[in-house]
Amino acid sequence: MTNALAQESSPYLRQHAANPVDWVPWSPGVLERARALGRPVLVSIGYSACHWCHVMAHECFEDPEIAALMNAELICVKVDREERPDLDAVCMDACQRLTGHGGWPLNVFLTPDGEPFFAGTYFPPEPRHGQASWPMILTAIAEAWRDRPAAVRDQARRLSSAISAAAVPLGAGGPVLTEALTDAVQRLAAGFDHRHGGWGDAPKFPPHCALEFLLSRAAQNVPDAGPAREMALDTLGAMAAGGIFDQVGGGFHRYTVDATWTVPHFEKMLYDNALLARAYLHGFQLSGEPRLREVCEATLDFCLAELRRPDGTFGSALDADSDGAEGTFYVWTLTELEGVLGDDPELCVAAVDFFGVTAEGNFEGANVLEGHGPVPARLDEIRTRLCAARAGRVRPGFDEKAICAWNALMIAALAEAGAVLSRPDYLAAARRCAAALLPAVGAEAELRRTGVIPAFLDDYAYLVEALTVLYEATWEPRWYRAAVALADTMIERFGDRGGPAGKAGPEARRERTGEGEGGGHPSGFFTTPVGHEELIGRRHDLEDTPIPSGSSAAALGLLRLSRLSGAHLHQRWGDSVLAAHGPIAVRHPAACGHLLRALDLALAADVAEVAIVGEGPDGPLARTVRARLRPHVVLAGAREPVGGASAGSGADGGMPVDAGGIEASVPLLLGRGPLSTGAAAYVCEHFSCHTPVGDPAALVAQLER
Repeated sequence: MTNALAQESSPYLRQHAANPVDWVPWSPGVLERARALGRPVLVSIGYSACHWCHVMAHECFEDPEIAALMNAELICVKVDREERPDLDAVCMDACQRLTGHGGWPLNVFLTPDGEPFFAGTYFPPEPRHGQASWPMILTAIAEAWRDRPAAVRDQARRLSSAISAAAVPLGAGGPVLTEALTDAVQRLAAGFDHRHGGWGDAPKFPPHCALEFLLSRAAQNVPDAGPAREMALDTLGAMAAGGIFDQVGGGFHRYTVDATWTVPHFEKMLYDNALLARAYLHGFQLSGEPRLREVCEATLDFCLAELRRPDGTFGSALDADSDGAEGTFYVWTLTELEGVLGDDPELCVAAVDFFGVTAEGNFEGANVLEGHGPVPARLDEIRTRLCAARAGRVRPGFDEKAICAWNALMIAALAEAGAVLSRPDYLAAARRCAAALLPAVGAEAELRRTGVIPAFLDDYAYLVEALTVLYEATWEPRWYRAAVALADTMIERFGDRGGPAGKAGPEARRERTGEGEGGGHPSGFFTTPVGHEELIGRRHDLEDTPIPSGSSAAALGLLRLSRLSGAHLHQRWGDSVLAAHGPIAVRHPAACGHLLRALDLALAADVAEVAIVGEGPDGPLARTVRARLRPHVVLAGAREPVGGASAGSGADGGMPVDAGGIEASVPLLLGRGPLSTGAAAYVCEHFSCHTPVGDPAALVAQLER
């Protein structure tokens, strides 16, 4: 017998289809049913790779007596946090306000009006270590709702008001100045773990966005470049040597339960690996350290081998558990390692030393492999043999759900790494994934988060940024045109124009197409589009943890795109995010790293628009641009002149008179032509260009002036 989840598209929801709980998926009808029956609503949120979600499901939701109590007192709703980040954000906010912490599984109780009044994370089936059991919580909720409904509703209203008031966190204190970025680096330095890298104590999460901000600062001639470089490279090195990185098969686990990057929570998420692959690529460009390139490639190779779906898109995650326990696919006892490598004593000793394997182990009698020891000359052979042996184990479950936003992160990582590292296989994978996400992108582009869920802000924002990167890597105008179409649609559907619901339709379209100002004053972006169902209210997404917020991704993507499109609309809306949220970001840099990257770009005095004509994207001039980390450069190129240009035309500074609309081609290229001696590179600022050069050394001189 199954409940209403059996036909859902989410693997996480289907995992609960055989529970005796009468689970239903979230829909507008949930609250109508709750009002009709006079019951509270339980919204239980998790995701398929979550270890503690599995534990609570097994202990509580599979128990017939506990399920009977839930069914009698509640409307029980299961939500996949990856499909519905809007619901997850509101419920997580409620949990953190009520308990001071959050996490998954996330269990939140709502009134029939959709207002939260009680929340928590994991609950055991019986009291443990002073923690109330799940049946105790259910009984207390039922009694409170039956005996004190007015008090429950009053608490819910007050909590909802607080959540609603914080849903649009506007900055205060005037515009952000360049010096504030140095202050942000100093704030990060104050909390940095100089022994192990990263920030904070256990548990320890990869600081993707803060690392990218620090790498950007380290690549510039700024006072804080030195500390930024040290913190970024030390953290990248520590994670690469720790158990959070799969030393055998590549790829990163989600976090470690300790402060030393040793014992991970073993799930592997697509977003972590996409973001970290790009951070390691940028670390390699900054430092030239071969190990950082190796980790980047090992991470992307893992994603291509283990997370890619038949259509070229990528699934969401590999489970933390396999064969009924956490981490069993990844850990090794000394005996197991010797069984694989013992026929070659020298190889076995080298592996034991490098991976730090002991008879006692560091995880429940087994070893999470690390990479702190002397690097063996035959390390590739060791990894190959261990991988072959590991292939015989029960594999972790694969959540094949393709989330648009997370796929966009992978497109950006593959595209940039493919161009920088001369990996055509990465570029081909990025193209295929992008084509699968965009079967028919036109002027009214519309995305889906998954096959059945409409897209949210981060889906659009990540993809705008990713398609811009893919264009820069391939110089194929279709990706630029798709980025522009999506950016314009994002502005129309998600832009906050100063009203509670924003505007759509003709006014927004006039603003998008330049027919008039219209649409109100830009004030950043809502996470949900106009017309989307609301729970408490439309929110602005701000924190870049664990992944970039939709707002900060929109800001960075639009500001970079504007340097290719020349469209004031793109810059205006990107700037609006910084005006709304920038002051908060510099005060809380660990939580706002991606927004700080956007601020860094907006405040930079040396942003360069580089147009290359007369060679391919892998030519010597293009390779020169990509040879080092250049966070303030956008790149356009064409093998042939665009717009009928003659040799050297367009070098006098202004926008070429034959530029046409931004849908026609990339405006930065229009009117640019090669030199009589060969390919030309134009280094421009706001489309005003220096004298074109054809020599890589001369190009470097202009870029680093």
